[in-house]
Amino acid sequence: MSRSTQYTSDVKQLDGLVEELLQCEALDRTKIEKIKKKHARVNGDVFSQSAILDHYRKLMAKDSSATQSKKLLALLLKKPTRTLSGVAPITVLTKPFPCPGKCIFCPNDVRMPKSYLADEPGAQRAERNYFDPYLQTYNRLMALQTIGHDVSKAELIILGGTWSFYPEAYQIWFIKECFRALNEFAESVNSIAEVEAVYTELEANLQTGRSNNPKKNKQRFAAQEIDGLDLKKSYNKVISQLYVAPEKIGGFDRYQSADWSELEAQQMTNENSRIRNVGLVIETRPDSISEKEVLRIRRLGCTKTQIGVQSLQDAVLLKNNRGHDVAATCRAFALLRSAGFKIHAHWMANLHGSSVEMDKRDFDQLFADPDFCPDELKVYPCSLVGSAELAKYYKTGQWQPYTQSELLEVVSHTLTNTPEYCRLTRVIRDIPSQDIVVGNKKTNFREIATSSVTKLRLVQPDIRAREIRGKSVKRDELRLKMFCYKTSVGIEVFFQHVTKQNKIASFLRLLLPHQPSFVPELGSSAVVRELHVYGQLVSLGSKADTKQSQHLGLGSELLEVAKVEATQAGYKNLAVISAIGTKEYYKKRHFRNGKLYQHCAL
Repeated sequence: MSRSTQYTSDVKQLDGLVEELLQCEALDRTKIEKIKKKHARVNGDVFSQSAILDHYRKLMAKDSSATQSKKLLALLLKKPTRTLSGVAPITVLTKPFPCPGKCIFCPNDVRMPKSYLADEPGAQRAERNYFDPYLQTYNRLMALQTIGHDVSKAELIILGGTWSFYPEAYQIWFIKECFRALNEFAESVNSIAEVEAVYTELEANLQTGRSNNPKKNKQRFAAQEIDGLDLKKSYNKVISQLYVAPEKIGGFDRYQSADWSELEAQQMTNENSRIRNVGLVIETRPDSISEKEVLRIRRLGCTKTQIGVQSLQDAVLLKNNRGHDVAATCRAFALLRSAGFKIHAHWMANLHGSSVEMDKRDFDQLFADPDFCPDELKVYPCSLVGSAELAKYYKTGQWQPYTQSELLEVVSHTLTNTPEYCRLTRVIRDIPSQDIVVGNKKTNFREIATSSVTKLRLVQPDIRAREIRGKSVKRDELRLKMFCYKTSVGIEVFFQHVTKQNKIASFLRLLLPHQPSFVPELGSSAVVRELHVYGQLVSLGSKADTKQSQHLGLGSELLEVAKVEATQAGYKNLAVISAIGTKEYYKKRHFRNGKLYQHCAL
């Protein structure tokens, strides 16, 4: 059978299969399997659920009046939690590079960017893709779509070392390549098979050196060789010898650089792409943040920063050789918040020099002190990995990991004392147990702590614990709730749509600043720092089940409420720190483009 004949036959079979699925009453997974066998290929092979889902979406796209079957989508979708937050997260890692920090708890794996380990899932994906931003992004998009997820609203999460310490030309190139992958994936994707063919070709070209830039591939492989290196040297010395030294790389950086015009061209394309960037996150240190740096990362398209707070005690920071004090963290938070950024803090328990009671007080200070009040938080209790300098302190008895009961006490405290406006994104870092010398090795410790606080009938008020996730909801089941709190730069107003059970369907963060921002474009504007609607990701422009929270008009309603609140507070202009791919959304809601932000006169 020719390829064209096979394709025609497959389409016919898939048409019949999908039609029967849609007509089937009381559909469940058992019935899906029976129908799949009934409509198998000529050779007897059954279609994968990914292929069925892909074909189903094509049929829905052809009929603009069609209403998608939420039940069928739920049954076909694999790992639905991947996009339950309303966006498709695309995590990519930068290449190994010297780091300005000398923290004693930090791993020193020369195969990875600082603080990451080669056994971590995200790090393994990055290494398989040679730390290439295009391949990492393209591969992740393909992986999510292959298991049935919509990827039209993509959040880029760029991790690895201290972002601000990488050369500017590399940063511009890295983000430009991520955007190029989003744009080209959007243009090329017509079927799962085509996606696989494109990626296979990319990988084959890279392996054989037949890509558009053979020198780039040759150098990328050269960067993987560690023969002859003295691995007893410090991480920075080894990395400098391996990745930075001119005699080793032969001008490698020339192929990992771009200028602003190249990035801006890809950003402009993405504004109307089928797959749009709805958020861009970078990872950095408090002492790397300055007015100039904030403006620069905003120009890159950044909307959120992950920032390592670690501790709010100068004595603890000093003992752990963190390299900055608490005052630097205060300054960083103020600058980032004044510029409208979302602040995603990292906080560590069980550091050298701390204790259970000190950790609990330190955590409470994160939200009691207006200098901090992060929007999101990762809680990383310290565990000892073999390559960390902390091993010396453990051997001499100066540092000990918490017992399980002590760790449970601290983690339970974080779960029950994170306020409603903050999302407790992660508790316990996903470090493989074989890499941990001493300390907690249970990656499901959050579940253990959650079970513990639930038995005690304690409430977990943070956003993640209250997300509506995949549940259907009607507009009349939601009420608008407002919470205000003080920060060092102004009043924050947190609007949220919640159910009677306080489950959250959407929220908006509005900053009412005390004084003009250092960002000239913002001036004295009120600023929308974040607008988010929860629920299973819904495609751009699709006409899905109107019970899904992403199609209830919640975002538009929150923007109108924010305009009213800002006007009543005396502000003449409302700005929004929009992502590249959300500009069109805000344009339709009367916001005009500025250089770095969008604005609406009040």
